[in-house]
Amino acid sequence: MLSIRFLRQGKLHQPSYKIVVIEKTRPPKSGRFIEQLGFYNPLTKEKQLKADRINYWISKGAQPSDTMHNLLVRNKIIEGVKVAAHSIKKKKEEETEAPKTPAAKAPKQEESKQEEPKQEEPKQEEEKGEEVKIG
Repeated sequence: MLSIRFLRQGKLHQPSYKIVVIEKTRPPKSGRFIEQLGFYNPLTKEKQLKADRINYWISKGAQPSDTMHNLLVRNKIIEGVKVAAHSIKKKKEEETEAPKTPAAKAPKQEESKQEEPKQEEPKQEEEKGEEVKIG
């Protein structure tokens, strides 16, 4: 399956990206792409896109990545709605749910602990009553 995505170029902390058509199974930094469709420099916001070639590859079945899709929509090369490129982590929701579950279990354990000493106390009283003083 073909994919239209970014191929990172540039120095450390100075990225620039080639926009390429590449086989989806290949690693992004392999450098073995089918065709270069433009470039994008996020630091200077400079970009060059070959709209006719991008539309050609999309018609052939190439799927743009989420970030690439958003760039193409922003530049009106394709029509559509922007896609959420990054998923939102749900750790906060899981953390709030986790304390509720042990808190619900904790009172049940406390109740059972309170019941056990009550049963033991009468046994101790009976033992005291059985003691006979010899005197």
